[in-house]
Amino acid sequence: MSLTKIIKVNSSALEDAQIKQAAKVLADGGLVIIPTETVYGIAADAANKKALDKLYLIKKRPKDKPFALLIADQGEVKKLASNIPIAAYKLMGKFWPGPLTILLQSSKGQGKVGLRLPANRIALEIITQAKIPLACPSANISDKPAAVNFDQAIKDLDGLVDLAIDAGPVKLGKESTIVDLTVQPPQITRSGAIKDEEIMAVIKLKNVLFVCTGNSCRSVMAHAYLKKLLYKIHRTDIQVSSAGIMAMAGTGASEETRGVLAQEGIDVAAHRAQKVTQELVDQSDIILVMESVHEDKILQLAPEVKNRLFLLKEFAKINDSNLNISDPAGGSLEFYQETFLTIKDAVERISKIL
Repeated sequence: MSLTKIIKVNSSALEDAQIKQAAKVLADGGLVIIPTETVYGIAADAANKKALDKLYLIKKRPKDKPFALLIADQGEVKKLASNIPIAAYKLMGKFWPGPLTILLQSSKGQGKVGLRLPANRIALEIITQAKIPLACPSANISDKPAAVNFDQAIKDLDGLVDLAIDAGPVKLGKESTIVDLTVQPPQITRSGAIKDEEIMAVIKLKNVLFVCTGNSCRSVMAHAYLKKLLYKIHRTDIQVSSAGIMAMAGTGASEETRGVLAQEGIDVAAHRAQKVTQELVDQSDIILVMESVHEDKILQLAPEVKNRLFLLKEFAKINDSNLNISDPAGGSLEFYQETFLTIKDAVERISKIL
């Protein structure tokens, strides 16, 4: 007979009472075996010293080896870490939720903190309900193989934890990849479910973001034309995107924009507008805007991006007393064509700088 209380769950038919029970045990300082998409883990309230002490004890793990934390929302990263590099946002944007743990400088001062946003629904529901980051090492004694099914997880831990969630075999069966972003260049400290080369490719990719007002005219022109130039010169190390500070998500490029770009052999019929977000600017190496009002709006949203935010004509080093590029929306076709020629000149210049 098991000494630990066991709850069998089905991720496709989760019961709220089961999640609440696990969350309460954690909030009360208990330990809970939970599934993730990689392996089973032992979860504890990361802020509860007694719970952490017990976790170190049953894991037989030295206390100078901190536990990585599971979070349910990317917004938690800025509360738990400081001096967050662009590479972190790129990796989070690409691989979270998922089997990636990133090491960042802790917001508490010296030292590092490991963070992961898991892709397992049960784990996410428990973290969300508990309303606390969870320390969650693999459910095994240190130096023993990680548990990829519930039987393996409970085998050595029965009676040592307060509650165990049985959700059958995990999806991946391989531990998360760990990337240390507190060093330069970033180092992969544990190879795992995501291939090393995939991680490094995302880190090395340079993200360029064009921003205008509605993401239907100017930023679309710049985005599409830079992509064309990069394709011609076989540059695959640069990713281009565009957004608008007042964009209506899902709307297409204006008819005039489509017509002007069609003359360049560029089809933007598939373009769909998106609004500028904190996440989008955080993971951009260079943010190029059309007018100073766009700069102001982005700095209100994310003041920390100031050193990588430029007016397009400014970054292109165009000698002009007016560095703004006016919005052609509602104007004549001739105005659209003039606007595109200005943007085309600037984009050709920056393609040689990037």
